[in-house]
Parts: sequence; C-alpha cells; structure tokens
Amino acid sequence: MVKASSVLDRVLVLEMVRVTEAAAIGASKLIGRGDEKAADAAAVECMRSALNELPIDGTVVIGEGERDEAPMLFIGEKVGSAIDGGPRIDIALDPLEGTTITAKAGPNALAVLAIAEEGCLLNAPDVYMDKLAVGPGYPEGVIDLNKSVADNVRAVAKAKGVQPNEIITCVLDRPRHEKLIAELRALGCGVNLIPDGDVAGVIAVTDPDTNIDIYMGSGGAPEGVLAAAALRCVGGQFQGRLLFRNEDERARARKWGIDDLDRIYHLHDLAKGDVIFAATGVTDGSLLDGVKLFKDGTTTTESVVMRASSGTIRWVKGEHRKTHGK
Repeated sequence: MVKASSVLDRVLVLEMVRVTEAAAIGASKLIGRGDEKAADAAAVECMRSALNELPIDGTVVIGEGERDEAPMLFIGEKVGSAIDGGPRIDIALDPLEGTTITAKAGPNALAVLAIAEEGCLLNAPDVYMDKLAVGPGYPEGVIDLNKSVADNVRAVAKAKGVQPNEIITCVLDRPRHEKLIAELRALGCGVNLIPDGDVAGVIAVTDPDTNIDIYMGSGGAPEGVLAAAALRCVGGQFQGRLLFRNEDERARARKWGIDDLDRIYHLHDLAKGDVIFAATGVTDGSLLDGVKLFKDGTTTTESVVMRASSGTIRWVKGEHRKTHGK
C-alpha cells in the first residue's frame, strides 16, 4: 500500500482538476482552427496562470522543453504562490496532449498533469521512449521490453486466458511503427491505431470498455512519465527505455542526471511515492468528453483525478458559468 504523503494535501486533488480544466478550456477555443502552436500556447498560458494561484512551491520537472526552447512551463520553472514557503512539489505536465488532434478537431486531446513530492518524478529528457504497458490484474513481470513482440503478446494472452489473436494492442500511427504493426497483425492481433496522444493510449489499457490489452511502441519520454503516474494510481505495469537518435540527445539525458542510457524503467522508477494525476478532456475521446460551449455562455468540462495512496478515482463534471457583467 502506498503511504499517503504529508505534503500532498487532499485539497490539492481537486485543485489539480481546476488547473487541467483551465488549460482545456483555453485550448478548446482553437479546436479545428488548424493552428497547433496557438492551441498549445493557449493551454500553456492558462495552466501556468492556474498553477501560480496555488499555495505551493512547485517545480516543473516534465514540461514544454528546456528554457531556451520554451518560454513558459519549461523544465525547472518554479510555479505557485508560496515559492520558498509552501509544500515543495514536483510537477509533470502536458497542457495540451494532442496538439495536432486539437488543430484538426480529432478525438482524445487532453490537458494532463501529475504531481508528487520533490524528487519522486523522473526528470525525463525530451527524447523518445520505447513503451510497453498493460492494465491491472496481471502477474508481475508479464511484460518485458527485452522480449520480442510475439513473446509479450503470448505472455499477456496466456495470463488473460485467451489466444494471441484475441489480444488488442494500441499503437501510435507512425511510419516508425510499420514493422511493429506487421508483427502484431502476423499474430492475428487487433491493432488500435491512434493518431496522437499516447498518454490516453496507455491509460486505455486500464479501462475494460476500450478492449485494449497492451500498449506498445515509441513516443515521448515526458508522456511516459505522465502515463506511469496515472498507472501508479489505478494499477497496471509499465516499462520504458529511452531512445536516442544522436549524441545531442544522449548529452541532454546526461544533463538531467541519467547515466545508464540503456536502462529499462519500471513504474516506480518513473513515478514513486504518493502521486496525484489529473486530466481534462479537450476534445471528445474514449476516456473523457471534451469541452462544450453552450449558447448561454456556459462551458462544461469532464475530468478524471486519481491518487495513488488512496486508490481513489474521481470523475468530475464541471459547469463554468459566466458571472454577471463578464
């Protein structure tokens, strides 16, 4: 059982929802407008403003990139209204997970963040990560990044009590995954291809309604930390290994204190201790409904917030009404 953190007050659980709601509402104004950068910038600005209203001493450990590349919510940025006095909290965030999805009005765009005590979230460099995940209920070690695609599928199928051709795998629809997809289909597996948003893709393995058994493939390492934080709260297994395309990326990893470049990271390596994870839908998806704006000016949101120490999952529907005179 995960011990409840004395730093992560339970009030922060719902405060995290306010933060992701703000980012989702900001991004929603750009849905379908074809401008990825503008949608991302709107979400970032709104999330940053909401974080700075909280009485915390927060440090962004997973953000929009390094300071020179990201003017706001960069790695190492301090947020909160009680810096040097409030609870010291590490924050992993993606104000708009699915910028292309939002620009094209596609499904499953989210505003996402996770918080933990200082030092409990991996400060992952902005490189690719090979990922493998399953939901709760499987024996520990059922998945292994060192094993082949076929071996992992067969192991999960055996544990589930089905044939390999009955397994459904979620994979990002990218040219780099052509070989992976071919191997899965050769086994007879169903392949659920998603255009973007691999945090939602990993979380989908925990939801029986999606029928997704395994998440496989490479995506952003920061998103891997966020997905691991969610699995810490609801159960499941995750393994990730950083992928480097050049020496510059290897140097970036070393800058953040990562010396073993071939290490396989497990769930507790990425997010340990008590963790709070929150997400709000920007566009409609399998996990959450998106932001809706009604004629009377009311905006509705749907969010999920989870906590590792309690195992609690809360689904939050919000109505945001315009106040008189605004």
